[in-house]
Amino acid sequence: MLQHTLQHLFDEPSCATNRAKDPKARKQGCGGKPLTPGNAAGGCAFDGAKIVLQPITDAAHLVHGPIACEGNSWDSRHSLSSGPMLYRTGFTTDLSELDVIYGGEKKLYKAIKEIVARYDPPAVFVYQTCVTAMIGDDIAKVCAAATERLHKPVIPVIAPGFVGKKNFGTKLAGEVLLEYVIGTEEPDVTTPTDINLLGEYNVSGDLWNVTPLFKRLGIRLLAAITGDARYHDVTKAHRARVNMMVCSQALINVARKMEERWGIPWFEGSFYGVPETSKSLRTIAKMLVDRGADVSLLKRTEALIAREEARVAEVLAPILPALKGKKALLYSGGVKSWSMIAALQWAGMQVIGTSVRKATDDDKRRASALLGDSGTLWESLPQREMYAKLKAGEADILLSGGRTQYVALKAKTPWMDSNQERHTAYAGYDGTIAFLKGIHKALTNPIWAQVRTPPPWEE
Repeated sequence: MLQHTLQHLFDEPSCATNRAKDPKARKQGCGGKPLTPGNAAGGCAFDGAKIVLQPITDAAHLVHGPIACEGNSWDSRHSLSSGPMLYRTGFTTDLSELDVIYGGEKKLYKAIKEIVARYDPPAVFVYQTCVTAMIGDDIAKVCAAATERLHKPVIPVIAPGFVGKKNFGTKLAGEVLLEYVIGTEEPDVTTPTDINLLGEYNVSGDLWNVTPLFKRLGIRLLAAITGDARYHDVTKAHRARVNMMVCSQALINVARKMEERWGIPWFEGSFYGVPETSKSLRTIAKMLVDRGADVSLLKRTEALIAREEARVAEVLAPILPALKGKKALLYSGGVKSWSMIAALQWAGMQVIGTSVRKATDDDKRRASALLGDSGTLWESLPQREMYAKLKAGEADILLSGGRTQYVALKAKTPWMDSNQERHTAYAGYDGTIAFLKGIHKALTNPIWAQVRTPPPWEE
C-alpha cells in the first residue's frame, strides 16, 4: 500500500516539478530523493505528516514507534488552538527492543483503546515511524480493527521517515485526509460563500488575523486544513465553493483531487504583506461570485481593502521613512520565499536575496519577478557566506529561522525570526503591521551601535 501511494504522489500532475515533464519522466518524481541515513536536516516524511495533521486540535495523535520520534516532533511548530488542547498531548507507544523483536501491534491496539476510553476524541491519528515500518507492524489493519470495535475513526498515517523529506510527508498526510476524512460527513447547512484554506496551519495565530476579514465580508471559512481545525469541520470540507492554497508545496494533491471529486476550483495565494492580502481577498471574492455568490461581495471586498490599506498606511506612517532603503536578507523558504518580499518592498525596503529552499518552481518565478535584477535566489547559502555578506554590510537585517540567528549576532547585525518558531503572527493587515514594526524595532535597537563600538583597549 505504501509503495502504491508513493508512486502515485511521485506522479502528481499538478506538482510544479512535474508540469513540464512527459509522462515517463514524471514518474521520476515530485517527491524528491529519499533521505541519506542519519541525515534528517529539514525534517523527514514523518515530521511532514505531523505538521499537516497535528493542528487538528480535538483529535488524538498517537506515534507508533520509539519515544524519540514523538519527542523530536512534538511542539516543533507554534500551531495555536482557540479551543481544544488534546493535540498538545504527546501520545506514543514507546517501543522497546523487545517490541522490535516480537512486534508492537498488540501494544498499539492497547494504546488506542486507552486513549479512546480516557479522552473520547472524535478521531485518533496513528503515525507509522521508520522502526514500525521496518519490523512490519500492520498499522492499517490494527486501525481498521480499532475503528470497528471502538466505534471511533482510527486513521493510519503511513509516512515513515525514510520514504522522503518533510515536504513529501505533507503530501502523504494530504492523501490520508482524502482517503479517511474529507467527505465522510455532510454539513448541516451550506452557503454560497463557503471556502477552505489549504496548507494554513495557524502558525503563531496567523489564521486569526485573516478570519475577521472573512467575517466582515460575509465569507464563511468552512475548514482550515488544518490550522486550528476541528475534526468534524475537516470531514465536511468537500462542500466548500472555493479552495485557497496557502502553501502549494504541501497540499497541492489535495487541491487537485478536491477539484476532480467535488468540482471545487482553487488558486494559490498568500496573506503575507498588504499587496498579497488584498490580491487574495479579491481573488476569493471573484471566484465565489463566479460560483453563485451575490455580486455585491465584490463591492464589499473593494471597500474593505481600501479601508484596511489606508489604516495600515496610517499606523505605519511614523516608521516607514526609517525603513525606506534598508536592505534585508531573507532566508526562509517555501511560500515565504516570495510572499515576504512583497511585504518588505511595500515598505520601501530592498531584498538583496532570498532562499528558495522547499520552494516550488512557481514560488521561484514569483520571487525572481519581485526581485528583478537587484536580488539573488539561493537554493542554499552556507553560513560562512552569509556571515561574509552581513559583515560586509550588504544587508541591514537578516530575516530567518532560529538556526541562523547566531550568524547575524556574530556579524553584529540585527536579526528577526520569520520562521514557524516565531511567537508573533505576520499574516493579514494586522500581521503586516506587526511584521514591519518588529523590523523597525530590531533596526533601531541601540544595542547594535554599542556592540559595534570598539572596546577601549582597541581605540
